[in-house]
Amino acid sequence: MNVVSASAELLWTVTFCVLLLAGLLTRMWLAGRQMRHVAAHHHEVPAAFAQTVDLAAHQKAARYTLAKTRLGMLEMALGAAILVGWTLLGGLQALQQALLVWMGAGLHQQVALIAAFMLIGGLIDLPMAWYRTFRLEERFGFNRMTWRLWLADGVKGLLLGATIGLPIVALVLWLMGTAGPLWWLWAWAVWMGFNLLLLVLYPTVIAPLFNRFQPLEDATLRQRVETLMARCGFSAKGLYVMDGSKRSAHANAYFTGFGPAKRVVFFDTLLQQLTPQEIDAVLAHELGHFKHRHIVQRLVLLFALSLAGFALLGWAAQQPWFYTGLGVTPSLTHANSALALILFMSVVPLFTFFITPLTSALSRRHEFEADAFAAQHADGRDLSSALLKLHKDNASTLTPDPVFVRFYYSHPPASERLARLPT
Repeated sequence: MNVVSASAELLWTVTFCVLLLAGLLTRMWLAGRQMRHVAAHHHEVPAAFAQTVDLAAHQKAARYTLAKTRLGMLEMALGAAILVGWTLLGGLQALQQALLVWMGAGLHQQVALIAAFMLIGGLIDLPMAWYRTFRLEERFGFNRMTWRLWLADGVKGLLLGATIGLPIVALVLWLMGTAGPLWWLWAWAVWMGFNLLLLVLYPTVIAPLFNRFQPLEDATLRQRVETLMARCGFSAKGLYVMDGSKRSAHANAYFTGFGPAKRVVFFDTLLQQLTPQEIDAVLAHELGHFKHRHIVQRLVLLFALSLAGFALLGWAAQQPWFYTGLGVTPSLTHANSALALILFMSVVPLFTFFITPLTSALSRRHEFEADAFAAQHADGRDLSSALLKLHKDNASTLTPDPVFVRFYYSHPPASERLARLPT
């Protein structure tokens, strides 16, 4: 190794370590701020909500937020340790060598490397996923999952990932090895096409594997919803109720699909908690996202960032220091495409973490715009009461730390949203 290569490798290793440590410390600092702020305000309901939220509900939300934040801090620390284990401590190198000895070199070995990496990562995450569902969510009365359903979801997710994901991975790896210097452009096109296809297939093929979707049977509510959509100039293939209550007490409603597969889905828990007028307002908010083309904007942003990411991967995959600086020795005789893909996907979040406040701010702006649309096409007071009910039923804290909000929150906190709506 020449001096230039050694310097590049050292610089990359140091950059990786600095970003990993800086990101971890920033996350811990933000989580600490959130916990201190919520704990300091748990004893009294904010004045703006004193007439609508009782102290017991406010304190439950505080306890729930603190418990989730503590668990999140533990997950952050474990995630950082696992990443170091895969990279600088040689975990990925050892897995690569083991599969080479067992299978030999070739596309099949590269696909197996990514599959094994994902499977091991999933197994490592299982204890935390189990604790979150059967301890944390259970403690606060939100979990309705059984062991059997939890395991069935895991098996279905694994099989679905293998059935859909592995062929796409194989195609991308094949393009990396055969499509020449601009392979990344072809791979990006395949990846974007795959994402668009998922938008069409998810509502009708994938989601029904996990939940039951039934047409909205309440004729009065259906008429209200259809009238609202017609008034706003929208149409959907169907109105459905999802049995979300079999997994969680949390409530939601959403648009899903793309083009002719677009549909409106209500959680059964939402229909149980809100009045018809409030459901109108929540739906109008979702329609606001479409009216303002927020979905299209996010897709365009995803396309642009993905294109930049694939281009960067195309360059980084050709640099020996990109591998050696992260504890992996690239092969001189066969393709390193799978290694490059794993390392790149593992390291990119260290960089993108620091632009989180920008994406969060954009998302919050979209939410305000959708709220304003809802207030124009439904009763803003109904949206206010619906949001307040959802905050209470989901045990969302009313007193988040302002800095934590600006960094992470994709939706404005209740105090900011309700301040802009009629009460």
